[in-house]
Amino acid sequence: MHAVTLRDATLEPSPALLPSARAAYRTALGVMLHGRSEEVLPSHLHELKGKVQLVLTSPPFALNNKKKYDNFRGEQYLLWLSSYASIFRSLLSDNGSIIIEIGNAWEPGRPLMSTLTLESLLTFFRAGDFYLCQQFICYNPARLPSPAAWVTIRRERLTDSYTNLWWMAKIPHPKADNRNVLQPYSDAMRQLIERKSYNTAKRPSDHSISKTSFFRNNGGSIPYNVLQFSNTTSRDQYLTYCRSIKLAPHPARMPMALPEFFIKFLTDPGDIVLDPFGGSNTTGAAAEILGRQWITIEANRSYVLGSRG
Repeated sequence: MHAVTLRDATLEPSPALLPSARAAYRTALGVMLHGRSEEVLPSHLHELKGKVQLVLTSPPFALNNKKKYDNFRGEQYLLWLSSYASIFRSLLSDNGSIIIEIGNAWEPGRPLMSTLTLESLLTFFRAGDFYLCQQFICYNPARLPSPAAWVTIRRERLTDSYTNLWWMAKIPHPKADNRNVLQPYSDAMRQLIERKSYNTAKRPSDHSISKTSFFRNNGGSIPYNVLQFSNTTSRDQYLTYCRSIKLAPHPARMPMALPEFFIKFLTDPGDIVLDPFGGSNTTGAAAEILGRQWITIEANRSYVLGSRG
């Protein structure tokens, strides 16, 4: 095993970002901090207050069985998650956003979904006095069948294949531009724009479409709020690096396309992106690639070490 420590990972340090922090490592644009975010963030509030443009994170899910990546259960989870509301509000810029991924939870020993995740979300939302801008669904078509007891053994339920992402802000109109996340037009749409003709009849929804509504080429189509991302590769840079230093990879790593999407949508180059539950630091990597500053916090030392990859 390589002799890797938290202090030997410095890469082109950028002391302008949290210069007082004892970083696990730095890059040209960001900093990784090792510790529990509920302890680390309060010590840097004076440096970050009102400066974070986007809090983008996937906190430990509310699971029934304790996992090694430190999830919470029941009332403990609800209180723990809601305790971050005031901290995030203080950190956010006036037009900043929060994207928080919340997975589904199931009741112990029964094929019933738990309402804990929704209760936790509402408690967090109300504690921070946030506006709810939009809900997103992140669908993973490659997700393994779960909960296994009820899907593959008893055959009483279907595969739980999505998570919810909730977009919140301090104001009704936070910084956002969907032109930054346009998707390529379909072949049919490109042909329509070229031929400049289509059926203008009234739609079943009672919407009336004008004769020229779809003639303009806007560079792509506006995405739906159902996002499809999967994380199926077995030999990407992160996994290769973890194997090289004999560290177990993070078991719940988000696909890179997910943070890339929201960083493009809700921030501009140079803005600060914060992930207080950093895991494999996919958020930091995406922010670095897109020219945003980033701050990531992770409590598990092994995940911090692996995140260098």
